[in-house]
Amino acid sequence: MLLRCLAACLLVIANLSYAAPKIEESYSFAVLGEPKYAVDFTHFDYVNPVAPKGGSMTLATIGTFDNFNRFALRGNPGIRTDSLYDSLFTTSDDEPGSYYPLIAEKARYPDNFAWAEIAINPEARFQDGSPVRASDVAFTFHKFMTEGVPQFRLYYKGVKVKAISPLTVRIELASPSKDMLLGLLTLPVMPESFWKNHKLSDPLSTPPLSGGPYKITAWKMGQYIVYSRVKNYWAANLPVNRGRFNFDTLRYDYYLDDNVAFEAFKAGAYDFRSESSPKNWATRYTGTNFDKHYIRKESWPNQGAVDTQWLAFNIQRPIFSDRRVREAIGLAFDFNWLNKALFYGAYRRPDSYFENTEYAARNYPDASELTLLAPMKAQLPPDLFTHIWHPAQSQGDGFDRANLLKAMALLKDAGWEIRNQQLVNTKTGEPFRFELLLGNGGNDQWVLPFQHNLRRLGIAMSIRQVDNSQLTNRLRKRDFDMLPSHYQAMPWPSSDLQILWASQYIDSTWNRPGVANPVVDKLTADIVAHQGDKTALVTLGRALDRVLTWNYYMIPMWYMPTRQLAWWDKFSHPEIQPVYSVGLDSWWYDVNKAASLPAQRR
Repeated sequence: MLLRCLAACLLVIANLSYAAPKIEESYSFAVLGEPKYAVDFTHFDYVNPVAPKGGSMTLATIGTFDNFNRFALRGNPGIRTDSLYDSLFTTSDDEPGSYYPLIAEKARYPDNFAWAEIAINPEARFQDGSPVRASDVAFTFHKFMTEGVPQFRLYYKGVKVKAISPLTVRIELASPSKDMLLGLLTLPVMPESFWKNHKLSDPLSTPPLSGGPYKITAWKMGQYIVYSRVKNYWAANLPVNRGRFNFDTLRYDYYLDDNVAFEAFKAGAYDFRSESSPKNWATRYTGTNFDKHYIRKESWPNQGAVDTQWLAFNIQRPIFSDRRVREAIGLAFDFNWLNKALFYGAYRRPDSYFENTEYAARNYPDASELTLLAPMKAQLPPDLFTHIWHPAQSQGDGFDRANLLKAMALLKDAGWEIRNQQLVNTKTGEPFRFELLLGNGGNDQWVLPFQHNLRRLGIAMSIRQVDNSQLTNRLRKRDFDMLPSHYQAMPWPSSDLQILWASQYIDSTWNRPGVANPVVDKLTADIVAHQGDKTALVTLGRALDRVLTWNYYMIPMWYMPTRQLAWWDKFSHPEIQPVYSVGLDSWWYDVNKAASLPAQRR
């Protein structure tokens, strides 16, 4: 009897020591800290909740398109086709990593985030009036897992999504992960009624049945797309949408060349332009329409993390496999001269993959970083531990002899030498040649000066310009030596870093340089594992930043510290601007301002 009582007591103690996960119920989520907006918020701070609906805005984009399926594995999708569908939750533009309900109403989940049961708003509708059901959510996930990009299937391997009632969907993870669970909250919800008869991997020649605030109503393949506001959009008055999506029509006109597009803007062919060329901004925004204030021109500061531009090496190419070679090529990129001579001093040069955030490695490694990196010291560049990484500086006079001499010494150490004014491999005698791949219509003034500096090193860089469809195809096949790469702003070290840099995603177009580095793999995996832990992410983010920069996978080019914006003065916008976007979806057509413009420009 005593033994039975003792056994029972031990069992109770064991059960008490094993605390079951606490079940939570929430309206909103945040990756770090708490969401900004409370459960009873009525609208985002950066919108005008009573903004008038109506009017139109015409925009321009460079390139072409040949289909309406953003998720196709071939073809060139039309602009804005990524926003044709609503998602369970959506984000705000004045805070990083917070999620608020759209199709969903709330979620029930354990505090370890092993699963979630999400209640769907019974009012949610697709654009044909059919209701959004839990089965559509489950169908969408399975569609992406079977026909979507390989990165998605790899990242969400082992996840189960199923409808447990008409308006409740359950997500079960292979192992608990807050970040992975939150990532699924913004998956576009696609109507099973349409997509069961179409492959997600195939292009669409006509618009699909959609679910968002706009639908495609007119188009000419490769030339323009017109989006019309859905007048009976079910979610128009939800807190996340109030004051947004105010234009009756949004038209996107395609141009093959940005110079042509700029002249079209000045003539009034479209309404709003975000200028990427400092020369244009400094010299070409002049004329009668500016003098009469028909066109407004403003610079808005970038307050948060900023997009940056880099030159990506394909390090899978043997010619770029040596870090010393990559560093030497970077020394031939004379940013200081380019910025002064071509760009009116408007650019700044990135020195971090977390530009304009606290996660950038600005100082020497601290104790926590050294503890993290020390076990991998043999696999890392020695300078990482003793120096702060900065891109090469020059006098900006166009005669960058010091950097070119340093580059020549690095190339010599890597097994290259000058013979007959050509840089050749000392073992094979092969000359150093590579191709720079460019898309059409970009600002490529920098290319010839860069090519000239490389020629001074005996390196022959050929230039190949292709249209957007060809560029996309070559990216997918990793058929390039070097190309410019737009690196999107990273407000915090998110799990996206694994897709951008880890070796298991090397076959994707997102891991542009083709990095396969065990240190990078470990750091990105640790970042995924520590989502929500800001202290750990600061250390991990800065450590990853050092590893990436000191390995010279990409050459830093530039970024704009401000947004250069111009528009025909027939719109108004809220006084408060969102931190992480221009916020065009909160602008509105202002009939009073439009009345002061020439009749053909209203």
